[in-house]
Amino acid sequence: MDQKWQESINQLNDRREAVAKAGGEERVAKQHASGKLTARERMEALFDDGTFTEINDMIMSRCSDFGMDKKKKPGDGVVTGFGYIHGRLAFASSQDFTIGGGSLGEAHAMKICHAMDKAMEMKAPFISINDSGGARIEEGIDSLSGYADIFYRNTIASGVIPQISVILGPCAGGACYSPAITDYIFMTENNSQMYITGPAVVKSVTGEVITSADLGGAAVHSSTSGVAHFVYKDDLSCLNGVRQLLGYLPQNNEELPMHVDGTTADDCVTLSDIVPVDSKKPYDVRSVINTFVDRNSFMEIQKDFAKNIVIGLARLEGETIGIVANQSQFMAGSLEINASDKAARFIRFCDCFNIPILTLVDVPAFLPGSQQEHGGIIRHGAKMLFAYSEATVPKVSLIMRKAYGGAYIAMNSKGTGADVVYAWPIAEIAVMGASGAVSIIGKKAIDAAEDPAAKREELLNEYNDKFMNPYIAAEHGYVDEVILPEETRAKIVGAFRMLQTKERDLPYKKHGNIPL
Repeated sequence: MDQKWQESINQLNDRREAVAKAGGEERVAKQHASGKLTARERMEALFDDGTFTEINDMIMSRCSDFGMDKKKKPGDGVVTGFGYIHGRLAFASSQDFTIGGGSLGEAHAMKICHAMDKAMEMKAPFISINDSGGARIEEGIDSLSGYADIFYRNTIASGVIPQISVILGPCAGGACYSPAITDYIFMTENNSQMYITGPAVVKSVTGEVITSADLGGAAVHSSTSGVAHFVYKDDLSCLNGVRQLLGYLPQNNEELPMHVDGTTADDCVTLSDIVPVDSKKPYDVRSVINTFVDRNSFMEIQKDFAKNIVIGLARLEGETIGIVANQSQFMAGSLEINASDKAARFIRFCDCFNIPILTLVDVPAFLPGSQQEHGGIIRHGAKMLFAYSEATVPKVSLIMRKAYGGAYIAMNSKGTGADVVYAWPIAEIAVMGASGAVSIIGKKAIDAAEDPAAKREELLNEYNDKFMNPYIAAEHGYVDEVILPEETRAKIVGAFRMLQTKERDLPYKKHGNIPL
């Protein structure tokens, strides 16, 4: 072999070795000791075996200030590239905490942006794995500009390709806003943190002493703030969760989700045992869902946040659907601020990516009280109305028990664009419950009666007979069919099959103005 060739090959091998070493054996060992995988190990776990291809692996920072000449490493603290997940193309970035704490500088951001641009060009999902100490202080405004470039691309890609953020370490300050713009955020129980201002800043401003986990750990963001959508035990299970989610999604907004053969299930004969006739008795709506979706296919989203409403993805005869359901075990399934936000964003996500929506209705009201009113329940509840009305995907509703007042309208009623509405025989569709209604409309008659209690009972029975059933709604066309519980799967499958070729065009506009 020519000597020049050999020298070139040796030089390339040396550079590749430097890239592979990441931050060095000591820092890699420390990463492992903290229960975390390295950036490249995470990529290998995310993609199908042997399919990950790294790009821009030798890019380095151009900064030489504050001793950066001695700190620079090939790759600049982030691994980017592409591969295949379930045999389908995807792009990803994975921040390398072993190199400068995964801090983001100009070259680091450029690598991420390049991978995002390729994802958009190829109309493929983009996954961002975050494990970073934040902006690289040595690079000043170039670091901040790098974040802005990423936020801009997140926004332009929104609704075009699925974007998933995986928080496997710290994600602090402005860095939090990229995940916040993406479709879903995954976290791990012990190592993930997201916060705008760290514990030290909080203490200096408010005097409050708080840990990173209490400020912005997975437990906080999955149950209190609603920032996180999924929480897993460790890196590997978390990345497997990302793979699972992508199996429900299309590559982009011009495609349909892929068909996945599974075990079909029809246990709807048990529904009358699961759902009590007494509308005051609670039940787990997830048990209802699992009677008719393909077996083991329901993937719940934000399960610990706003528990009064359940959202998630499932399959019917191998096809992806989105499900929105009132959960009577919490707040009797009433709608409030957080539930409205949770449902509205999920509805819009499904509409972005051509995922039909099934709504299971058992709702008594929007939650009353000054706390809700002062918190803006009018504004937040309007998000659900807007989201359902705007959505053009197939929309099917099943009214199981209660469907009262404005909350009935918000849960995908005919008036807000439901294509097909079913109801069980025990469904109660009215402005409000019988007791409240009679107290208002029958007050004079009750007060004037010789026996007010008997008169009240008479009016209650009259109201129940006339309104607390699905038949008036069916007679007026607001319910398409009253069905038996055991017919539920067959009817829902039939409706979505009929709606497969649905086309609906909205008036031209840049975009609607959802009440944020």
